[in-house]
Amino acid sequence: MSDAQAPDADIDEIQQILPHRYPFLMVDRVTQIIPGQSAVGIKNVSINEPHFQGHFPSKPIMPGVLIVEAMGQTGGVLVGRSVDLADDDLLVYFMGMDKCKFRRMVVPGDVLELHVKVKRGGSKKVKIWKFEGVAKVGDEIAAEAEFTAMMDINPE
Repeated sequence: MSDAQAPDADIDEIQQILPHRYPFLMVDRVTQIIPGQSAVGIKNVSINEPHFQGHFPSKPIMPGVLIVEAMGQTGGVLVGRSVDLADDDLLVYFMGMDKCKFRRMVVPGDVLELHVKVKRGGSKKVKIWKFEGVAKVGDEIAAEAEFTAMMDINPE
């Protein structure tokens, strides 16, 4: 695969690739896309998100599992762009998470950068992809994980 960077994926393209919608769409834009290799998702963290009503009302913190979900969705957009799956009813299922660590709280007002790299995968024929992800706020690492996902194209 080439190291050529592809254009950003805006919210319209993200919604063409992923089935997720509010309140579970966790990525607003995907930048620095190198098909089959890597991408950076952007999540603008807002106090208006429903999980902040209960996690925790007096000190709102984005749940770690949602940070990992955002990394997974960034990986899903990377796959969709890499193998041209827009409008193909792609579903992405987590199969495993390894080396998952949380290093910094993510709070309303933060811009979460979701750096995702492909460790295994790379074609439309491959259903199982493995990624490594790092979520950052500025220069600080908020979370990191390796995760495996299955791509289900045109599920019935």
